[in-house]
Amino acid sequence: MCLFCLSQAAEKPNIVVIFCDDMGYGDVGCFGAKGWKTPHIDSIAQKGVKFTDFYVAQPVCSASRCALLTGCYPNRLGISGALFPASNVGLHPDETTLAEICKSVGYDTAMYGKWHLGYQEKFLPVNQGFDDYLGYPYSNDMWPSGPVRFMKQYPHLPLIEDDEIVAQVRDQTYMTTWITERAVRFIGESTTKKAPFFLYLAHPQPHVPLYVSPKHQGSSEQGMYGDVMHEIDWSTGEVLAALDKAGVTENTLVVFTSDNGPWMVYGNHAGGVGPLRGAKGTCWDGGVRVPCVMQWPAKLKAGSIVKTPLMTIDLLPTITRLIGANLPERKIDGKDAWKVISGEQSEPIQEAYFFWYKRNDLEAMRMGQWKLQFPHQYRIASFAPGKDGQSGKHGSGKTGLELYDLEADPGESKDVAADHPEIVAKMNALANQKRIELGDQLTKVKGTENRKPGNAPVADWAKMKR
Repeated sequence: MCLFCLSQAAEKPNIVVIFCDDMGYGDVGCFGAKGWKTPHIDSIAQKGVKFTDFYVAQPVCSASRCALLTGCYPNRLGISGALFPASNVGLHPDETTLAEICKSVGYDTAMYGKWHLGYQEKFLPVNQGFDDYLGYPYSNDMWPSGPVRFMKQYPHLPLIEDDEIVAQVRDQTYMTTWITERAVRFIGESTTKKAPFFLYLAHPQPHVPLYVSPKHQGSSEQGMYGDVMHEIDWSTGEVLAALDKAGVTENTLVVFTSDNGPWMVYGNHAGGVGPLRGAKGTCWDGGVRVPCVMQWPAKLKAGSIVKTPLMTIDLLPTITRLIGANLPERKIDGKDAWKVISGEQSEPIQEAYFFWYKRNDLEAMRMGQWKLQFPHQYRIASFAPGKDGQSGKHGSGKTGLELYDLEADPGESKDVAADHPEIVAKMNALANQKRIELGDQLTKVKGTENRKPGNAPVADWAKMKR
């Protein structure tokens, strides 16, 4: 390694987190994507690590983002589901975000894209640790053209810069371009100041409605969804090129992943889950297991593969240690995963991971190779899929207490609970402990450690109407 590279490695690493919306497990080239190519995203795995068993805390927007930025199960913080424009809650300002941790040790911080943790001023990124922000406050379908009837009453999407609405977006064609350009500019400005930086690039795509700029229209065999994935890959390439141009690639940790599985009820305007079962809105692995690749040339071995389960809640404590900062004073759920990420160990850092959905339903958990589904009703996303941007219909299913061996059966197709009663008993005991801690509406258990979300009056979003 060159002397310049060694000097970089001794400095605090820059952090880049690229977070897609509704991108499925099978939507990246190195995870088996078909109909489009993702060479820039794949290059991250080639230069670093591919994670085969990487999870989000919940299979839905706001809750998943809460876990990523706080290191907590979202129901610990009172965040569930997807916050709508008429919601009066958001991420409580007293909670500590990854951006605030980075700022505490001198980092420049920026967030571009979809926030979705409260749209009132006190909840916005610039009041949660980010120096700079440009993006949507919630999902890109929460506007008059959204799929649900009551969305017709909504205003056009507010484009927010820092804490001000600067435009009412009527056409989302160039959003990926806009946030990519801001990300590239931020990298350049921070390195000019010789400040370490944390960049959180949260793509509103490939969440429906799909939009792609003219330069990528018609670029894939698959159609619109593939075109969108090509543009996300282009964006990733622009970020990687900006790191190269600034001379900081060697000492920058880049994380690329997604907030949950694909919204498969949209058919050809949705992604895929590869060999997995389920999709967005379910706690089958297709809803909560997502593609993840990371690179940090100074520290991570190129071409590595990690099969040990990890979750987004583990990123905050891991990065906190890497940058020499202090953990939040309030209790979090994630653990430092660096030894697993770097390949020093293969043993899990958590005894188990838990998956809540809806308001606070504990639907599933993973322990090592085992996945336990608790009795609950779930939706079948591919029951009658739609086409070309139109939603199809969800089906409905019901599961009992079912155990799956994910090493032998990643598609969760064969219940082996009867063959492993001791595993079921152990996992049930762990689940009961977690129910006491964080609650479970399915079993009518009230948690003892849940914290309240932030609360603010509903803004008069009707004034933003076209």
